[in-house]
Amino acid sequence: MKKISIMVPCYNEEENVVPMSEALVAELSKLPQYDYEILFIDNCSLDSTREKLREICAGNKKIKAIFNSKNFGQFNSPYYGLCQTTGDCTISVCCDFQDPVEMIPKFIEEWEKGYKIVCAIKTSSKENKLMYALRSIYYKTIRKLSKVEQIEHFTGFGLYDKSFIQVLRNLGDPTPFIRGIVAELGPKIKKIEYEQAQRRAGKTSNNFASLYDAAMLSFTSYTKIGSRLASILGALMCGGSVIAAIILLICRLANPYAFLFSTGTAPIIMTTVFVGGLILFFIGLLGEYVINMNARIMNRPLVIEEERINFD
Repeated sequence: MKKISIMVPCYNEEENVVPMSEALVAELSKLPQYDYEILFIDNCSLDSTREKLREICAGNKKIKAIFNSKNFGQFNSPYYGLCQTTGDCTISVCCDFQDPVEMIPKFIEEWEKGYKIVCAIKTSSKENKLMYALRSIYYKTIRKLSKVEQIEHFTGFGLYDKSFIQVLRNLGDPTPFIRGIVAELGPKIKKIEYEQAQRRAGKTSNNFASLYDAAMLSFTSYTKIGSRLASILGALMCGGSVIAAIILLICRLANPYAFLFSTGTAPIIMTTVFVGGLILFFIGLLGEYVINMNARIMNRPLVIEEERINFD
């Protein structure tokens, strides 16, 4: 009998873990031809999520839990959870019900046809329309700039065959970006469209800092646009300043008493501020690449576990 693994990352989801576990068990009960396991990985929640998970695991031995010793971020914890599953395939589902559990049979159906990865693609969303529009711009931008064909509006919700899970285990990436890894290394991908629902309960942990972190990780991992842009603009500015200096010298030699520019200090200050801001911007952008490289060189563990429940 084939085994289906469900991996559910969670952080401060005390209002959602119990209904999510019930919804997943109900959905998997419709597929008696498969065995299953459900793995919740908690990223050091500050509410009663862990107490509720202990109660859930006590009532069903097929439901497992991993408690991280601290919050290891929005990328490391789900990636680590995927690598701890034991099924013939693994389905990643968010705990806030924005990923519809009703799509699980569709994923499995496509997997049985031979697809190693089944990606759920958002064609619309009930979230904030401005946020959805900004996400669309981001996806299109990263897709145009990346050397790898990125998957637009793919959040990680989908099915992964055990052969691809083994690829993730062997990758050894301390700063994994699962969406980029799937686009770069994923074999035989099937895309299924869906409408993203609103969050069922609780408050999202996503904020500007976490979204910026995701954007920078994808840009520095899969594009060279930052360093290339800095080199090109730097060369253009240097070349332009040399040409301007030559023109000024020729004009001064031709007519020493001509004033090409006003003698006020405002233009000088504005130019200095502009060039200084441009330099700081690109220093920061290149710093993101250095931070990314540094994290990979240190090769720290993805997470450190505090407790496991229902693992043999």
